[in-house]
Amino acid sequence: MDADPYSTMPLQEAITAGFGSSGDIFSLITLIILLLLSAAVSGSEAAFFSLSPSNKEDLGKDEEKKSRTVLKLLEKPRDLLATILITNNFVNVGIVILSSSLLQSMLSGVNISPGTHFFIEVVLITLVLLLVGEVIPKIYATNNAVGFSKQMSLFLNGLNKVPPISWIRFLLVGGSSFIHRISGNGKVNLTSDELEQAIALTRKEDINEEEHKILEGIVKFGNTQVRQIMRPRMDVYAIEKNTSFKELLDIILDCGHSRIPVYEDSFDKVIGILFIKDLLPYIGREDFKDWINLVRQPFFVTEKRKIDDLLKDFQEKKVHMAVVVDEYGGTNGIVTLEDVLEEIVGDITDEFDEDELVYTKIDDNTYLFEGKTAIVDVAKVIGADEKSMSTENKAAETLGGLVIEIAGKIPRNNEFVELEGFKMIVESSDKKRVKMIKLIKLEQENENAE
Repeated sequence: MDADPYSTMPLQEAITAGFGSSGDIFSLITLIILLLLSAAVSGSEAAFFSLSPSNKEDLGKDEEKKSRTVLKLLEKPRDLLATILITNNFVNVGIVILSSSLLQSMLSGVNISPGTHFFIEVVLITLVLLLVGEVIPKIYATNNAVGFSKQMSLFLNGLNKVPPISWIRFLLVGGSSFIHRISGNGKVNLTSDELEQAIALTRKEDINEEEHKILEGIVKFGNTQVRQIMRPRMDVYAIEKNTSFKELLDIILDCGHSRIPVYEDSFDKVIGILFIKDLLPYIGREDFKDWINLVRQPFFVTEKRKIDDLLKDFQEKKVHMAVVVDEYGGTNGIVTLEDVLEEIVGDITDEFDEDELVYTKIDDNTYLFEGKTAIVDVAKVIGADEKSMSTENKAAETLGGLVIEIAGKIPRNNEFVELEGFKMIVESSDKKRVKMIKLIKLEQENENAE
């Protein structure tokens, strides 16, 4: 029996000897063409679906046929994606079958172990297919989305009409649409927590901090109550109905507001809102006594109303201010349209607003706040979650109110209360309220001590 002519040959010579027929050469050429086609189709997926709105606008202004075809294909993104995926799968299957056949022919005279054969036939083919047919073309197409999509537009538009791709595409798109209909019209229910997590993940993207704050404000908007953003009554400028016109003008000049609540006897009995612009015709008439007739009807809202509902109320009633009342009808404060919008876009300041929140940072873990400072503002300053700075009752809106709620009384100077993670020491107080509070972050303090 003659010896196997390839059994003692080096691997390179054996492969060369086994790869000599015209059929193998034709298969190799076909394989290269299929690899290029796979790269083109994979890249077109990345190119088409990475086009920005500005790119599409530029394509719309272009009279070239390729540009119009790109926009036509993007009008039906499901059909486009289905065509790309079907074509890519057909091409990749052809590459795997053809490359396997070629390797079988090339290695027919080589005595190699099953493990080596598996590595060459599976791992090597997969690596080449991923690099040449997926990764490299998608990176290139993403960086050259407009040009690449224009070059592939006519080809993909033609594939849309070629059987069997057009038949399979029709079945896939129709089947997915049917599944969407029976599963609730394709609606996806996301909780606000899931949206917050999604926004947190985008912090690594090329988006500035202001845009992140706006996105976070939108997510939290529907869960925020009026009591969290209102101005407490102790900080509200209000006018008693029997105030003289001269005194009224002095108050207006002092506060700098365009709308001021008017009350009778006490602030718990608000009878209307005075618009300063209504007084303009009477400036200079110190004897004017009927200013009370210019007061407009007040709009009352409960402290637990969600601010997205309040915004709708403002729009429907065409008002910019509401008086916040508690469950007993007493006045807790006021809330304005500006307060609502600030929850989304951040602080809106004008020439009458203070430049910044008044507080003192003693060190990284210790702060000094006024008792009237809102809890939401304190949380922003110290970088804490607002929920962590509240009790089960969640009745307090200010830091001083939180201390009183925890203590069950108005603490004296140097008395303190503790909330999980925080220690609040009363620096100044009187019989009516807590004026100044030193806040210490206990968790950070313990970590530094360790």
